[in-house]
Amino acid sequence: MDSRMNAWTWSLLVLLGLIWGGSFFFASIAVQHVPPLTLVFLRLLLAALALHLYIAGRFDIYSILKARWREFLILGLINNALPHALIFFGQTRIGAGLAAILNATTPIWTVLIANYFTSDEKLSSAKIAGCLVGLAGTIVLIGPGISAGGEAPLWALLLPVLAAISYGFAATYGKRFKTIPAPVTAAGQLTASSLITLPLSLLADRPWTLPLPEVDILLAILALALVSTAFAYILYFRIMAAAGATNASLVTLLVPPSAILLGVLFLGERLALGELAGMALIGFGLVILDGRAYRVLIRTA
Repeated sequence: MDSRMNAWTWSLLVLLGLIWGGSFFFASIAVQHVPPLTLVFLRLLLAALALHLYIAGRFDIYSILKARWREFLILGLINNALPHALIFFGQTRIGAGLAAILNATTPIWTVLIANYFTSDEKLSSAKIAGCLVGLAGTIVLIGPGISAGGEAPLWALLLPVLAAISYGFAATYGKRFKTIPAPVTAAGQLTASSLITLPLSLLADRPWTLPLPEVDILLAILALALVSTAFAYILYFRIMAAAGATNASLVTLLVPPSAILLGVLFLGERLALGELAGMALIGFGLVILDGRAYRVLIRTA
């Protein structure tokens, strides 16, 4: 299959970047009032229910889920339950923009993981350079936490990076679902991850003892589940099927600006100079990693 990006795939990628940027914004609102594990469960459960209603038994979904439930459990764990929990716990101490920037390292980890586990996405000199620049940006971001000179604790800075590594494994593992309709893959992983997070939420948070969230918090949870999860994953798997794991993971290049803008406008967040420098390095690394800009320059020279 042709793994190049065309204009339609790029438009889907931009839309997905805006939607997932919104997910960090909605999570920053909700996680201050709902414990992270319960928020993860609500996000995944509501999104799964929405997708099952949307599919309404089409695409032979139940036969596929029955036949491949083990694979969906693995995908749900590494693409939903684990990374969402890591990000939400991190966002109890860091803002939406910074969490999105740290999570933007996903393509770097995807390239490194895909190089080891696949035969068609090997490292090139451009990919190596992009990884090194992007990792340098990550070090700039978490450096103050290591030296205890920053406002955010080190653990809160590391959690979105660990989530990005989990997403990298998921992007590579998700290639085996290319022949399955995108809504079925999204519904399958969300159903599986809901089952994974349910007992964790019940044991850790005892959600029945929590106060009922206010209307704005409920709206943030619904937006997080229905727009930034259910609809977003349909787009994500369509992009992956059309353009490959590495190209699909480039959506994280577009997520931080969206999350930062929403955080600045509505949450009063501000990024320090060092954080902006780290974002610039990660962004530059992703551009090098992609290689398209370099090829355009060569053709026009």
